[in-house]
Amino acid sequence: MVRKCCLALAVISSLVGNRPASAQYSQADVEAGYTLYNANCITCHGANGDSIPGVNLRTNQFRRVATDAELNRLIQTGIPGTAMPPGRYTTADLAGLVAYIRSMRDFDTIAPGRGDAVHGQTIFEEKGNCTSCHRVNRKGSRVAPDLSDIGAIRSPDALRRSLMDPTGSMLPLNRYVRAVTRDGKVITGRRLNEDTYTIQLIDTEERLVSLVKSDLREYVVLKTSAMPPYKEKLTSGELDDVVAYLRTLKGAR
Repeated sequence: MVRKCCLALAVISSLVGNRPASAQYSQADVEAGYTLYNANCITCHGANGDSIPGVNLRTNQFRRVATDAELNRLIQTGIPGTAMPPGRYTTADLAGLVAYIRSMRDFDTIAPGRGDAVHGQTIFEEKGNCTSCHRVNRKGSRVAPDLSDIGAIRSPDALRRSLMDPTGSMLPLNRYVRAVTRDGKVITGRRLNEDTYTIQLIDTEERLVSLVKSDLREYVVLKTSAMPPYKEKLTSGELDDVVAYLRTLKGAR
């Protein structure tokens, strides 16, 4: 019996390509990959990655690849004679796509019956007062990141960590900035875009602001999240409910 189990595990391992733990993929790569997947892959593979017979991206069931390197190559070269075209992606794009595809299976891993999504939405909107900063399906503030598709790009564990320790879970791209103009005006907001010469952000009053860096006296990226930790404010059951609600937010796909 032990030998049969070992053989079965070996077969399963070969099918998923010795897939690394999802923690080895950065959340930033996963979220970038999600955007690329929806723009380039969803039409054929579907939102759940299971629209091609014999292929299920969510469970890492492939026909021709096992390792991340092979998946990376297949995305670049496509499959001749099929509808899978070669892709023209940067190294960063490829890292994102592989990270998202490999992490898809984690977005639904949670014990059955754990958390009440309906109650979680009530907590999110009322006790948590989350819509004062976050926006969900065109409802709420734009000061913090839009959460309309958060359930499709973060695992239940990652969602819970974000609620309990926002600063520790904050992605660099979501950090706020503090700018001081030459005349002393202080502007704080969430960075939307930045290049060598300018930065665009949305300030605490939900106004879009574009700044020329050479006109600034000070410019600092803040490393502490403006979001309060909810580990003391919410009970363990309430946290489960909010996570259950966030998991339902898959965006318009």
